[in-house]
Amino acid sequence: MLYVQSKLEGYYDDFPPQSTNTRIETRGGRKVLVLIKNVAAGELIYKEQPVVTALDADLQASGKYCAHCLRSIDSDMAIENPEKENPLSSTFCSKACLDANRTQSHLLLFTSEPSLPPKLTQAPPSSADVEKRKKAQERWAAYIKKEGRAAPLLVGRFIARQVAVETAKLINSKEPSDFTDAENGTYLLADHLERLRYLEVKAPADELTALVDLLHTSLPGLEQFVTDERHKLMLGKMLYNAYGVCFNGGRDDKPAPTTRPEAVEKTRTPYGTARQIGTAFYTLSSYLSHSCAPNAQPSFSSGTAELHLIADRDLKAGEELNVAFVDVTQRDGESVIECRRRRRVELARGWRFACPCERCMEEGKLLSAEEKVIDATLEKDGSKVEGSSHLGAEENDSVE
Repeated sequence: MLYVQSKLEGYYDDFPPQSTNTRIETRGGRKVLVLIKNVAAGELIYKEQPVVTALDADLQASGKYCAHCLRSIDSDMAIENPEKENPLSSTFCSKACLDANRTQSHLLLFTSEPSLPPKLTQAPPSSADVEKRKKAQERWAAYIKKEGRAAPLLVGRFIARQVAVETAKLINSKEPSDFTDAENGTYLLADHLERLRYLEVKAPADELTALVDLLHTSLPGLEQFVTDERHKLMLGKMLYNAYGVCFNGGRDDKPAPTTRPEAVEKTRTPYGTARQIGTAFYTLSSYLSHSCAPNAQPSFSSGTAELHLIADRDLKAGEELNVAFVDVTQRDGESVIECRRRRRVELARGWRFACPCERCMEEGKLLSAEEKVIDATLEKDGSKVEGSSHLGAEENDSVE
């Protein structure tokens, strides 16, 4: 019991690793990412691989991007899984990415092979069980394609990756995790996820049904960990913390959304969600806060979903790191107030908060009396953290 308590309380002593040049502190009632050394403008602060990724729905079957690392690829060079195990028509840039994707999530989600290695597998499934698994996979894949949203796929892949990570530990695999883990490696992926902020969301009943059925037929018993409440939490955490992956300023051919603006998925990207090619979730970068005058920026200069955090100006040890969740540049023909309004509307729709940054406060002085009244009605912060004692009394469910 003492070990468990010590582990819970000591999480932020072990995470993030010092090699990231950062630490996590509580400031203003929430956890934020802080520099531990001086950094010059343009200098790399850290690199981070994602835990899970998802291509935009219109690109999933295009053969133009790797479904694992999101790298751009020539269609004639693409590698695929066997057709019967490829319901999303995924392509990969290399055998290494195909194998990594298969190990981390595809094996459990889309194949008829045992979800666990031979030494952990019990009796082989019956032909009836294999057929049930196939049907469940088809239903879930059909739902993912019909919805065209990244969050349900990210949740499914995250659950599968948790299984893969813990299975590797059970069989004493020496393969290191590529995502940012705690210094001593004794924490679960779930430990990382539960400490992150989330949005309260409603999930379609058929979404949970399809996922639970898939997990039950793939690894009986796994579905018990995905209750309605837990499923909503995971969706809310992906929606609040995921980043949009953009290369070279992003694309301009993404289909216009057909849903109401409030229902459109948003990701953290300074280019705007409409310019991304995919979505990625990171354990460390989820702690970066937003500013309309950010001191750092996420870059994908490697041509993959590996996030490089770059300093936008000279920074000193102890400074809180922030990035732009939305496009904060003032566009041609856009006034200062129009730019401010656009930013704040996007932030309210995607993350449910009214930006309190210095730029917003200074520009807010230019508002008319009527605009100030409207501005004051914006929700201060609608995000939450899970109400567990180990999260600490300093961080409440929401920041008022």
